[in-house]
Amino acid sequence: MSESIGWKDVAQSDPRVGQLREYLDANNGIEGLEIVSPSDVEQAVKLFHRDGFVVVADVLNEEQIDILAAGCNEVVDEIVALDSDHRGNRGSHRYSFGGSSLTRSQLHRPEWQMLLDIPAVTTLVTGVFGSPDYILRAASGDFCLPGTVDYQRLHADTRDWVDAKTTPFSSFHDPRGITSLRDLPCPYVCVNFLPQEVTRLNGATRQIPGTQNSRAPIPSLEDEPEWMRLSTVCPAPAGAIMIRDVRAWHGGTPNVSDATRSIPNLEFYAPWFREPIVPGISYADYRKLSEHAQRLVRFSVADSSEILKTGATLRSP
Repeated sequence: MSESIGWKDVAQSDPRVGQLREYLDANNGIEGLEIVSPSDVEQAVKLFHRDGFVVVADVLNEEQIDILAAGCNEVVDEIVALDSDHRGNRGSHRYSFGGSSLTRSQLHRPEWQMLLDIPAVTTLVTGVFGSPDYILRAASGDFCLPGTVDYQRLHADTRDWVDAKTTPFSSFHDPRGITSLRDLPCPYVCVNFLPQEVTRLNGATRQIPGTQNSRAPIPSLEDEPEWMRLSTVCPAPAGAIMIRDVRAWHGGTPNVSDATRSIPNLEFYAPWFREPIVPGISYADYRKLSEHAQRLVRFSVADSSEILKTGATLRSP
C-alpha cells in the first residue's frame, strides 16, 4: 500500500498542519500511562475496571504483527479504492473496518481469525469477565489515513435500546427508566490490536478515564476541554493490545504522520449479555477454526445453506 494514500483535504506542507504536528508532539498523550505485561493479569484487570481501558504490551509476536499489518493494508486498499475523496464513513479520512464490510465484520479474513487464538487475550478477557464463557460479537476495528486533521467527537460504542429503527443492535432496556446499561458490570469489551506503533502523531485513540459508568452528557467538540483532547493512549508499541469497556468515552484524533494507523479489533460479549449478532463467517470457514475459536464464534456463523457475501462498502457503521 502506498503511504501517500492520504492528504486529500489539506496539504501536508500547510503551515496549519505543521503547527498541529508541533502541538501534538509536545502535548499529546495520557501522562503516566501505565502499560502492563501479559503476565500481569491482576493489574491489567484492576486498571481496566478503574479506567475503562488498559494497554497490554507484547501480546503479538513479530510474525503475527506482520501478518496482521499485511491483512489490514489489503482491506484498507479495498475500502479506499471506493472513496477517492477520502470522505470516510466515520469522518474525513477515517473508516470503520466493520462498517466498511458487507457483513459488518472482518471475521471472514484469516488475519482476524488468527486473533481468536492468542493465549494472552484469552487469559486477559477471562480475567475481565471473571469467566471464560464469553462470546464474539464481531471482528472489526478502524483506521485513519494520514491527512486526518480533524478530531472525532467523543462517543461510546453502545447505548440502551430505544426502538428497532434507532438502535437495531442494542438490547438493554429498563421500561421503568431506572436502570441504564451504565449501571451494570461491563457488558462487552473491545480488544484493539496494534499492528504498528501508535504515536502522538498518527491518530492515537483518546480515552477519558473512568467514564464507563458516567451518565453525564458527553461534551461536543466545541465544549470538550483541552485535557480531554490530549487524553490519548500513546505512545504504545506494535504488538500491544488495548482492552476497552465500550461504554467509556473515546474518540479519534488527527493523523499527521506519513502512514495509515490501523487498530483492528475483536469484540466480546460478557457471558450474561447478548445483543443481535450479524453472521460474519461462513460455515465452511468456521469448520476450519480451532475448537477454542469455534466456541467463541458459534453465534456469528452463517447457516451451512447460505453463501456469505463479503466485500467492501462505504455505508456508515
